[in-house]
Amino acid sequence: MKVSHILRVLVLLIILVIVAFMIWKKYAGPKENIRIGVLHSLSGSMAESEKPLVDAIRFAIEEANAADGINDRKIEAVVADCRSDAAYCAKEAERLIKEEQVQALFGCWNSDCRKQVKRVVEEHNHLLFYALRYEGMEQSPNIVYGGTVPNQLVMPAVHWALENLGKPGATHSRRKRVYLVGSDYVYSRVVNILIKDLLLAHDAIVVGERYLPLGSAVVDDLVADIAGQQPDIVLNTISRTDNAVFFRTLKKNGITPDEMPVLSFSVTEIGLTSLDTVPMAGHYAARNYFQTIPTHQNQSFVNRFRHRFGESAIIDSPMEASYINMRMWIQAALEAGSGDLGKVQRTILRQSLPAPEGVVSLDPVTGHVWKVARIGKARKDGQFDVVWDSERPLEPAPFPTYRSREEWDELLKPIPGLTP
Repeated sequence: MKVSHILRVLVLLIILVIVAFMIWKKYAGPKENIRIGVLHSLSGSMAESEKPLVDAIRFAIEEANAADGINDRKIEAVVADCRSDAAYCAKEAERLIKEEQVQALFGCWNSDCRKQVKRVVEEHNHLLFYALRYEGMEQSPNIVYGGTVPNQLVMPAVHWALENLGKPGATHSRRKRVYLVGSDYVYSRVVNILIKDLLLAHDAIVVGERYLPLGSAVVDDLVADIAGQQPDIVLNTISRTDNAVFFRTLKKNGITPDEMPVLSFSVTEIGLTSLDTVPMAGHYAARNYFQTIPTHQNQSFVNRFRHRFGESAIIDSPMEASYINMRMWIQAALEAGSGDLGKVQRTILRQSLPAPEGVVSLDPVTGHVWKVARIGKARKDGQFDVVWDSERPLEPAPFPTYRSREEWDELLKPIPGLTP
């Protein structure tokens, strides 16, 4: 047999094998889905805040599945309703891991929930992706912290406020007068300790510090005290859903952003109704993401999201972080060639990607993300004009280094809900 004939036969066999493989791939039964767990409240007091995060996670999954998923395996979200109850959420995390066999968990809103679920994922050597900015003072090999800690957002924003906000005509030589207002929970308590350290370094004066019970509907006494103290700046860590009544009461009492600007750390585009946005207009919020970021990357994201959820859909920082957490997991799974928990755990900490907010990278030492800090000035339509950003992603420091871990533990010991 001639060599040329043998070559033709071999080429034909190779073609037949390729065709047979393509036919098998097309008609073989569907591959088993990769299941991931979503832990957010769909009922109870936290539902209004957390439901949009489920949409953002699902949106990232839909985009990945449209691009063939992970090695032709689709991603399936198993959503558990945490019922606005941290202890119940931990039980659901256990169920998703043991019974639903999920390969990762995405969820929790407040620190109580995260700490309860933290015990579960550490016990099972599993993986939780957490999307909210929080008070820091925590680190776990089983959690990817996709929000920010105070040194990446609060501290640079306060520094900016001290330099740029204050009563008209105030001179740089006069000590800035600052009022601290927050909700009576762990985030406000810890963040205000850090803020007071920074204010002391800037020779600023704390003229008031008040904490509201969560769900406060009456803040007249607080606002009267603010008016009486006449601070240059109000630094606000009131819980997200309680801000509406606070800003309405400020406006009712004639406190304007020109005379007494408020810089908030828990206000986003979602959470305030159209009636609430006008009283907040002119005040400021610090976040890593605003829907109005004018980059092509962000506007493409906003357009795709609105095409999926409607032209009136609103995106805020926790939603964008939830979307990015899911994209991080997808990218790690693609690199690992599998959505298997153990394989993703080996690739996740080297992930970096261009996000709507800018480049986001996971820090392999702390498991937290590097992120750009931003300050936005509120508009009457509920959106924000970005007036400042850090220009580059900031390194996460969950435990600020100007005190030792032991000193932080001792200082923060009296704060309820902080210890694991």
